[in-house]
Amino acid sequence: CKCDFISFIFLSLGTGSNILSALQDLFWLLKSKVEKQLQIISVLQWVLTFLIMGIACTLILMYILCTDCWAIAALYLAWLVFDWNTPKKGGRRSQWVRNWAIWRYFRDYFPIRLIKTHNLLTTRNYIFGYHPHGIMGLGAFCNFSTEATGVSQKFPGIRPYLATLAGNFRMPILRDYLIVTLVCLLNPGICPVNRDSIDYILSKNGSGNAIIIVVGGAAESLNCTPGKNSVTLRNRKGFVKLALRHGADLVPVYSFGENEVYQQVIFAEGSWGRWGQKKFQKHIGFAPCIFHGRGLFSSNTWGLLPYSKPITTVVGEPITIPKIDNPSQKDVDFYHSIYVDALIKLFDKYKSKFGLLETEVLEVN
Repeated sequence: CKCDFISFIFLSLGTGSNILSALQDLFWLLKSKVEKQLQIISVLQWVLTFLIMGIACTLILMYILCTDCWAIAALYLAWLVFDWNTPKKGGRRSQWVRNWAIWRYFRDYFPIRLIKTHNLLTTRNYIFGYHPHGIMGLGAFCNFSTEATGVSQKFPGIRPYLATLAGNFRMPILRDYLIVTLVCLLNPGICPVNRDSIDYILSKNGSGNAIIIVVGGAAESLNCTPGKNSVTLRNRKGFVKLALRHGADLVPVYSFGENEVYQQVIFAEGSWGRWGQKKFQKHIGFAPCIFHGRGLFSSNTWGLLPYSKPITTVVGEPITIPKIDNPSQKDVDFYHSIYVDALIKLFDKYKSKFGLLETEVLEVN
């Protein structure tokens, strides 16, 4: 019986060409498994950085100040004071960092795609309104802070700057630690979402700049859940006023699938849970969402990893904005209404192409 079994194996393998083909299949199988693990690692490090790195690095610095190595912490704090205004001037852009392979693994985990609908002139500056926020703005980071989806090839001559919470740049160690490790807050082109940094980029950095603002912010993240397409925009008009002051064209951007990658506990308006979230957001700057994704080793368990759902970011047609040094409220309201209409039209035009029903309506709050 043993001889018959061995004979069966050799007959199954057949000729040398069949053996080579089997080995190639095995190689590609192993390669695909390795790539999947690298995708998971690339996303996990970004999630952990987003959630805990700032607080962890601050505590580490405080601890070092209380040890015999306090001089190291003191030198770093001196550097922090010296370098304090760098983020307000666009940071330190590095194409090398933006092209790291880790971002391609990050992209492929979901996967994330960037869709261009119109050309952008390099003689103009732009403010992109990114919607929706989701839990972490994964599409915004991958598409505009890295070259994983080819933003520089799709929009040649345009320099994107993702505007994020100014508090990220006040966390000691975080911003500089991240520069030399995995997620770089300064090198890829991330800036604080405040007036000083936006004014600098749009007025003193030439043309061809595009600032990406996640308009809904923390308030919008409290309402994101799979199957829901809603944006917090009705009373968000500051970005329109900035565009008018600098004559920067507005570009609506919608990411289909951004709300699908995490499950969240939604507290009803008026509940103690929602009250606590809003108070935290008001004083700290971000909203403490209660959410979960999949586990590290299985998609059937709960964990911090996002679900691997496709995220498709569509960049709409630019809206030409005149330069008005002191825009009136009437001017702001007029161009804000044009922007809202353009965003709804963008959503309606592409919703069926990315898995939504024709009857789906974008909710504007």
